[in-house]
Amino acid sequence: MEKHSKIYIAGHRGLVGSAILKNLKAKGYSQFITRTHKELDLKDSMAVAAFFASEKPDYVFLAAAKVGGIVANNTYRADFIYENLMIQNNVIHQSYLHGVKKLLFLGSTCIYPKNCPQPMKEDYLLTDVLEYTNEPYAIAKIAGIKMCESYNIQYGTNFISVMPTNLYGPHDNFDLEKSHVLPALIRKMHLGKALELNAWDVIRKDLNHMPIESITGSASEERILSILNSYGISKSGDGIQLEVWGTGTPMREFLWSEDMADACVFIMENRNFKECYSENTAEIRNTHINIGTGIDISIKDLAYLIKDSIGFKGSLYFNASKPDGTMKKLTDPSKLHGLGWKHQIDLQTGIKKVYEWYCKERT
Repeated sequence: MEKHSKIYIAGHRGLVGSAILKNLKAKGYSQFITRTHKELDLKDSMAVAAFFASEKPDYVFLAAAKVGGIVANNTYRADFIYENLMIQNNVIHQSYLHGVKKLLFLGSTCIYPKNCPQPMKEDYLLTDVLEYTNEPYAIAKIAGIKMCESYNIQYGTNFISVMPTNLYGPHDNFDLEKSHVLPALIRKMHLGKALELNAWDVIRKDLNHMPIESITGSASEERILSILNSYGISKSGDGIQLEVWGTGTPMREFLWSEDMADACVFIMENRNFKECYSENTAEIRNTHINIGTGIDISIKDLAYLIKDSIGFKGSLYFNASKPDGTMKKLTDPSKLHGLGWKHQIDLQTGIKKVYEWYCKERT
């Protein structure tokens, strides 16, 4: 990419998109094209076509997607497959039609089989069945990978797919109904700590910033305690008890979102599709690149790490009646490491940084 190139970041307000935009600005890129969802609905084929015809971006980061945790993925299965397919189909196809020089498509490691060998290599894609709870989302992301590969093979485009591990960082989704495990635990323990301290001003500010099922900080203490209890934040004896879904035994890998953004920009600057496979191969497959740390942690240990970082003194209850999801999801980032990139922020540091950001947003 050239510093004066026109760069479109789809999803620039999200966890990944905002980090990519910040990274590009820091590296001296200056011409950005952005649109909020209200300004451009990426599910609208005609609107996306008009946008590309008007703006003519040189490079595209496709970071826009409908995302969520186990509950959201399993509950809104139709929404997850429909919306993600529509978004990526429109952006990838219009990028081809309007001569985009290079596109980076962001997937997810949930594309790998439920019982995938560990750590997960790119070659393990489509070798077994998927985890049921997020199967629609995973299928949409697999379709995006294959769409990029297919357009490259048939039309000679330069579209690259990357598969990030679980991400966290500034601008994460802290909605308790739809968020992933790490941001959900951060918010729950933040609210639990406030209850311990009887800091109702902190609780009300949090709910005003992001209501829980339409319950804001203006609600009565009784109603607020009721909604918190329904999400596993409850008074127990003299202290506060916090529910964590599942047994706590599943292992998960986490990557700081700004490290992820740096990897994305690194790949856009240093990698082309033709370098993602051997010239002598008869079948071009699995050209995507994993982005991860290669280090995982149990959900139980993660919960206690967040508990210590936030200073929550209450007890944790692991509800084994709730789903665990896949027991282990660890990426093999050796392909990316071989290109010369490695993450910088460790998990303990990252949790402290994201909690500082979370509290600052609510002051």
